[in-house]
Amino acid sequence: MQETYTSIRPGQVWLDTEGKRIQAHGGSVMYLDGLYYWYGENKEKTTGESGIWHWGVRCYTSADLYNWEDRGVIIPPEPEDPDSPLHPSSMMDRPHIIYNQRTKKFVCWLKIMQKNGEQTETVLTADSILGPYTKVRQGLRPLGMSAGDFDLAVAPDGKAYYYFERVHSETICADLTDEYTDVTGYYSTHFPHPYPPYVREATAHFVRKNRHYLVTSGTTGYLPNPSEVAAGASWHGPYTVLGDPHPDDASRTSYHSQISSVFKVEGKKDLYVAVADRWAPQDMDLQYEVYSKIFEAIFNPELREALQKQQAAQQDRNGEKAQESSGRNQEKNAAQANPEAVTAQMSAQAKKSRTGFTPDAARNTSIADYVWLPFRFEEPSPEHPDGMAYLDWKDEWRVEEYE
Repeated sequence: MQETYTSIRPGQVWLDTEGKRIQAHGGSVMYLDGLYYWYGENKEKTTGESGIWHWGVRCYTSADLYNWEDRGVIIPPEPEDPDSPLHPSSMMDRPHIIYNQRTKKFVCWLKIMQKNGEQTETVLTADSILGPYTKVRQGLRPLGMSAGDFDLAVAPDGKAYYYFERVHSETICADLTDEYTDVTGYYSTHFPHPYPPYVREATAHFVRKNRHYLVTSGTTGYLPNPSEVAAGASWHGPYTVLGDPHPDDASRTSYHSQISSVFKVEGKKDLYVAVADRWAPQDMDLQYEVYSKIFEAIFNPELREALQKQQAAQQDRNGEKAQESSGRNQEKNAAQANPEAVTAQMSAQAKKSRTGFTPDAARNTSIADYVWLPFRFEEPSPEHPDGMAYLDWKDEWRVEEYE
């Protein structure tokens, strides 16, 4: 019989009431009629060997935030249709659901990575959070942009907002239509960066004391990186970057996790919880300083060239120049024309130095864990006029410890 949990244990294996791993990745938590609903990507079949990226969206319910009952797959995969955005091989990520009080519909947005690398949205609606859901849009390019990781938020007056990464460029806040199924065309831009790993993704929005917070991660695939908190006075900001919320994290990996959403605990005065995934628990020995350069090399030609020269010099020092010169030139020419070749080349070099990583498509995310932590807020001061939000590491914590 599965044990009854009495606390949250970040980074440890979390089982549902049937004793199975919880599969709600890239997820969010919604409170409805006395129950918390935790939904996310179902990765139970994503072993890295099957070609399965997801098996739909799964949902769990809990009254105490500790013990979660599996309510099933609320948005099932469509394995019979290879062209469907819900085909198991489709790179479907980060479901977000909001409720439209006017239409009485639950509206779900899904990020879909196309085979050509473009990222689009699929939008579905349902009368119940548990479904069934009906697709109302697919292949949506919001504002004509390739749209990456995102969050959805609803204001007290019913107006809704969509925060997303304009792929490898900047963060966008866009107004949603009255039905929440498209954007109106009005938007604002934030946090411009020239290339990964510095581009901000995985935006999570929340409001506290009339201040709007955006928590974002860098861009290094499933491998973790430093998070960033920004704050502003309105839905569209402007936002001021406050810094990394993980103050004691020497690894600069957000405690080896990536935040997907933030929710306020019902009935608590000031308890906001960051919901995060530890996508790669088997790779926690990898160093951010190393693999961040590999990601940057894919998009930064100057760094790519410098790393290639460094590689060539290392091969010369090993006495391999004569026999590998021809092959090296071929690799260099191919890499300049094909960024994917750089990934393979740099990854191979990293593996030789015991700092290699598994490509996302080959990663076993069925064993990914969760890191849920409560925010600690620093009120405004001369150093931080907007205040600061911190996530202190806790091996174990209880909701009852908070007012």
